[in-house]
Amino acid sequence: MIPQEAQYREWMLASLRGDASRYRMLLAELTRHLRGYYARRLGVDAAEDVVQETLIAIHTKRGTYDPERPFTAWVYGIARYKLIDVYRRERRTPTVPLDAAGELFAADHTEEAGVKRDVTKLLARLPEAKRKLVQAVKLDGESIADTAARTGLSEVAVKVTVHRAVKAMGETLRDGNADG
Repeated sequence: MIPQEAQYREWMLASLRGDASRYRMLLAELTRHLRGYYARRLGVDAAEDVVQETLIAIHTKRGTYDPERPFTAWVYGIARYKLIDVYRRERRTPTVPLDAAGELFAADHTEEAGVKRDVTKLLARLPEAKRKLVQAVKLDGESIADTAARTGLSEVAVKVTVHRAVKAMGETLRDGNADG
């Protein structure tokens, strides 16, 4: 059992009695755990959609929660089935052992996943040519010389374009316009 079990159970029971604020707190905490759980298994990009599917399932099935049983085990059961659904859609062989339930509430990698998601959003705002250069040099670790040779640009042009694109991304973050 995890240390938060009692708190989560209390929030769930309060939500079942109609306490919307406790329900929001519960869903926020579960979102954090679920992002890390799915990101480790599916990658950061695929995780967010499955997190949302799982939260919808938790909401839809919340009336089936038995207060006599551990809340985190109930959540893990839903999360596990959602993961198996993804594996089936992608035609992967699911290997999700029941004894891995503790991993749902394990180390939090939310910040890392959030950073990756933010960088992806910022990159999407760049024109395709700049986006590809930033991706190659800053994220994939390709050298300036290799990128220049591959794209037919001069090394100076690659450096300047990447520098300006990264600067523009930073300004977008400072201005608070990263979401759209």
